[in-house]
Amino acid sequence: MLMKAAAAALRQVFSPALRGILLKSLALTVGLLVVVWFGLTRLIQAFQASHHISADYPLFDTLAFFLAGAGLFVALAYIMPAVSILVAGFFLDDVAEVVEQSDFPADAPGRALPWGQALGSALRFAGLALLVNLVALILVFVPGVNLFAFFGANAYLLGREYFELAAGRFRPLSEARAMREHYGFTVIAAGCLLAGLMIVPVVNLITPLFGVALMVHLHKGLERRALPGPAGTDAHLSNRR
Repeated sequence: MLMKAAAAALRQVFSPALRGILLKSLALTVGLLVVVWFGLTRLIQAFQASHHISADYPLFDTLAFFLAGAGLFVALAYIMPAVSILVAGFFLDDVAEVVEQSDFPADAPGRALPWGQALGSALRFAGLALLVNLVALILVFVPGVNLFAFFGANAYLLGREYFELAAGRFRPLSEARAMREHYGFTVIAAGCLLAGLMIVPVVNLITPLFGVALMVHLHKGLERRALPGPAGTDAHLSNRR
């Protein structure tokens, strides 16, 4: 189911229907990263200017600048998951509507989340992702732990956030959360796929759109798998629209 959902999501990311949203998503993602880059470089320059060693040892100053530049690339890699979640919150309903209309035309359409609720949720999870990845960044100096910490934390966070955003169009947040927990292995596996994309330069820029499209398909597939009944988890997870 997951591979089928991933193939459908990848096809739709580059489809004409999503081309305009893709360009806007890329522009917003790159813009946010440029703002972060600009802020961090200004902090580095201010730090160097405030220390006399920069004037006394210009060669050391140049070396420190290049090392700081390399460090910025690492820092941006750890910031990218938070940026991805934030961008997904902006374009969730636009992408989900295209996917639902093209691949699930016979189903009842999802309900667009109130803009404030969607943005608030995205900001909350983006802040959590930033905090978790800050801890993972500190662990970069611990061999054997750093990559596992980065990948594992983001697999969980990305799977959790993207699935709840997609499922929230069809059910209350409490039910979306219960459904995610019930199908936890499948959702985390999807999160692993997103975390893998996140570490690939350039490709990671499409993660917000791909993640939304993937989770729309995954939610629909899991919804169809649930067996209706008068009681039990599956009945509780049934769509109440």
